[in-house]
Amino acid sequence: MAIGGLDIGTTGCKLTVYDNQGTYRYKAYRDYPSSRGGEVQEIRVEYIWKSVREVIREAAEHCPDIQGVGVTSFGETFVLLDENDTPLAPCMLYTDPRGDAECRELTEKLGEKYIADITGLKPHCMYSISKLMWVRKHRPDIYNRTARILLMEDYIIYMLTGNPQIDYSIASRTMAFDIRKLCWSREILKAAQIKEKLLSKTVPTGTCAGTVKTAVAGDLGLSGETIIVSVSHDQVAAAIGSRVFGDAAAVDGAGTVECITPVFTGIPKNDVLYQGSYAIVPYVFPGKYLCYAFSFTGGALVKWYIDNLAKYEKTLADREKSSVYEVLESNMQDGPTGILVLPHFAGAATPYMDSGSKGAITGLTAAHNVSDLYRAMLEGVVYEMRLNMEELAKAGIVIKKLKAVGGGANSRVWMQMKADILGVPIVSLGSSEAGAAGSAMLTGIACNIFGDLEEAAEAMVKELETYYPRLEQREAYEQYYEKYRQLYPSVRHLMGQ
Repeated sequence: MAIGGLDIGTTGCKLTVYDNQGTYRYKAYRDYPSSRGGEVQEIRVEYIWKSVREVIREAAEHCPDIQGVGVTSFGETFVLLDENDTPLAPCMLYTDPRGDAECRELTEKLGEKYIADITGLKPHCMYSISKLMWVRKHRPDIYNRTARILLMEDYIIYMLTGNPQIDYSIASRTMAFDIRKLCWSREILKAAQIKEKLLSKTVPTGTCAGTVKTAVAGDLGLSGETIIVSVSHDQVAAAIGSRVFGDAAAVDGAGTVECITPVFTGIPKNDVLYQGSYAIVPYVFPGKYLCYAFSFTGGALVKWYIDNLAKYEKTLADREKSSVYEVLESNMQDGPTGILVLPHFAGAATPYMDSGSKGAITGLTAAHNVSDLYRAMLEGVVYEMRLNMEELAKAGIVIKKLKAVGGGANSRVWMQMKADILGVPIVSLGSSEAGAAGSAMLTGIACNIFGDLEEAAEAMVKELETYYPRLEQREAYEQYYEKYRQLYPSVRHLMGQ
């Protein structure tokens, strides 16, 4: 008996399969193209559906006993279907600039704070509702033929089962979902002039959508009894798959984007999360929420450095049959470098949300070497996340432990540095597929393999090593962190628009 976690990303999809003991069995992956040039940034849902069918077929060939599949996806992007379920247009990605004027129009009608109080989101054109308004205004020929509006999670669910349902966490990425009442906001939809009947039914995270349609099951090599589950937004699935169930714990996603996702009970009464543009999202447990604190450049900054400034080290690593990270870290001194790196190489995320901010490197001397600068890049990312953690603490969200996942979680140097700078224990789960595990955990519950999430976590979540803060290093980093806090306001005016 097997269960799978299907993850739909912006560049590809993967299906990871586990047995009923939570042991990894197989993974299938396909990528797909997107158009990100100029003023139009789109993806064709036909490519996504084709790739999803391919990964399911491949996984079913290797694991013919798949009993259930849970679906997670990226947020915001939607598809418009006509009455025959044919896509009417390419899908706008969250980075597509269309919808900016419509977001301002909606904000003028309802008020920025009013929208944020309902949706948990500071208004921004990245969210679905603004782009739906753009379609209604600029492409009425398409909007008037629309029979269904679906985001990627509920689109795949619908294509597999015929049941259009969307979980709360993905629905919240539309900026039209009421995170308190847990339903579509009629006030926002009315102001946006978007018909609620076109949207999917909202359901709690982990809700079974039914079994695969007979015709689809045969094509994919699945049993007609295979259960399909609406899981969540990908970051929510990662929190579940990291066993972050209660307050005071958070996931540290050490991937391309550095993201800390804490869990908390109730919505804070102050405006700190709103002011810092932290999205508040309903979690899998009633009454609990989580939010996203992130930097656009985590692993992406490390990759930029290695690709552009560590070419000799890459050559040496190839010669020694090791990794470039091992080469750089083998020559690294423990403790602060004295270099301050503002990691805004792709703009600033929370708490600034400033797309005009740029990266900066200060404090370099002739005494520094390539390993020092590499370490300084890591330090800059961690300083930025400490700043975020301090902002969250002002909202009453105090993080006392981090569960680290992603490629960066395999770096002992970076994990220890995080513990020292952030002042909390870091539990490494390695580069385990936390999102896929979370999806499979909820699917296992729907299939009656696990009784609850605690039982599922016992089987599927493996902690590798815990890194504790070292007092001496914590104190050494403190003076540099205080300088780092002044770096953004000090250099921002030099960067222009």
